Amino acid sequence: MDIATFLVQCLNSLQYGLLLFLVASGLTLIFGIMGVINLAHGSFYMIGAYMAYALSPWVAGTFGGGFFSVLALGIVLSIVLGYVLEWAFFSYLYEREHLQQVLMTYGLILVFEELRSILIGDDVYGVQAPEWLSGSFALGNLMTYPIYRIFMSAVCLVLALGMYLVLTKTRLGMMIRAGSNNREMVQALGIDIQFLYRVVFAAGVALAVTAGIIASPVSSVYPGMGNSVLIICFVVVVIGGIGSIRGALIAALLIGVVDTFGKVVFPQAAGVLVYVLMALILLVKPNGLFKAG
Repeated sequence: MDIATFLVQCLNSLQYGLLLFLVASGLTLIFGIMGVINLAHGSFYMIGAYMAYALSPWVAGTFGGGFFSVLALGIVLSIVLGYVLEWAFFSYLYEREHLQQVLMTYGLILVFEELRSILIGDDVYGVQAPEWLSGSFALGNLMTYPIYRIFMSAVCLVLALGMYLVLTKTRLGMMIRAGSNNREMVQALGIDIQFLYRVVFAAGVALAVTAGIIASPVSSVYPGMGNSVLIICFVVVVIGGIGSIRGALIAALLIGVVDTFGKVVFPQAAGVLVYVLMALILLVKPNGLFKAG
C-alpha cells in the first residue's frame, strides 16, 4: 500500500467513522438517557436520505434553493417528526419492559418502510452533490479524493462539537445529564422531564436524518438502507458505553478504521472484523469504553 492509497483510506475511515457517530450519537442519547431501545432509529437515517432525494426537485422549483436548503428543511421537519413520535408513541414506553419497546419500534420500521414504498417506490435513486463540492483534489500523482467527503467530515465534526458544548456547558445539557441519572429528583426540582425527553428524542431523530441527508450524494438511496446502519450503530453504542457521547465518538472512529482498512487488507474477513473488535473490547471492558456522560 503506497502513501497516497494509505491517505485515501485514512480519510475514508475518518469520514465513515464520523458519519456513524452522527447516527449513533442520537441512538445513544435515546437509549442511554431515556432508557428506550429504539429499533426504528435506522429508519430515521433512511428518511433523511429519501428526504434529500424527494425534496430536492420541490425545493429547487419552489424556492430556487439547492442542497443546503434541503438540508435546512430536512432538519426542521425531522425535529417536528421526532417531537410528534415521542408524544404519540415513545412517551408510553419509559416504564415498559424492553420487549415491549422492541416490538413497538420494530413495528415502526415496518410502517416507515411501507410508507416509503407507497410514497416514493422501491427503486434505487441517486442524489446530486452541490456543484461547488463535486470536485476532487490530488493525493500524489495518481490518486484524488472527493471534496464532498471532506465536507461530510467537517459537518459531522461541527455537530459533534456543538453536541459536546450543549451537553457540558449549558443549562439544558445539565438537565439532560441529571435526568439520565435520577429522573424522579429532576421532576421534584420542578423540571418538566417529559418535555426534556421530547427535546432529546427530537434531537436524536434530527441527528440521524441529517446523517442520511449528507450521506445521500455518496451512496445510493434504496429500500431498507436503515437496517444495516442500525446494526452497526448498536455496535458503536455497545463498544463506546451506553449513554456516552464521548464513547460513541471513539467507538465510531475505531470502527471506521477497522472496517475501511479491513476491506483493503483482509477483504474476505472484512464483514466480521467489526464484531471481532466488539468482542475483544467487551472482554476487557464489559460495560463499554466509557460511562454515560
